[in-house]
Amino acid sequence: MKEHDFMEVVNLILKEDDRYGKSAYTFLRKALDHTIEKERKSQGKAVSRPRHVSGQELLEGVREYALDQFGPMAFTVLTTWGITRCEDFGEMVFNLIEYGVFSKNEDDCKEDFSAIYTFEDAFVKPFQPDQRRLKYPRYRVIQSL
Repeated sequence: MKEHDFMEVVNLILKEDDRYGKSAYTFLRKALDHTIEKERKSQGKAVSRPRHVSGQELLEGVREYALDQFGPMAFTVLTTWGITRCEDFGEMVFNLIEYGVFSKNEDDCKEDFSAIYTFEDAFVKPFQPDQRRLKYPRYRVIQSL
């Protein structure tokens, strides 16, 4: 789907459900592309048609992509867009499914996106310092003569 067409669909979605910003949907689409590309590379060959990505796989791809794109600002960026938990990505995915942008199989449901990780664990803790106290060697101060 062309970017222009995708944004038209996002605008239609936002008229009905404005919980998440346009940038959030663009990010989700890029995170899905990242997830599919990662899968393709792991297979080590060209894949003519990408296989279906599960909710859990997409959430892992979202986590990796957010950390790669935004680093320590990932939590802030996502929450600014109204995304505060895994379930929000599920809501967005199913909005896109409803408009025919994403597809699903008969086993897919919103619950696939339920609490796979907390945002604190995924986007805050990787940037917190190690809790162990670092021990530095003691240096003697040598006075100059």
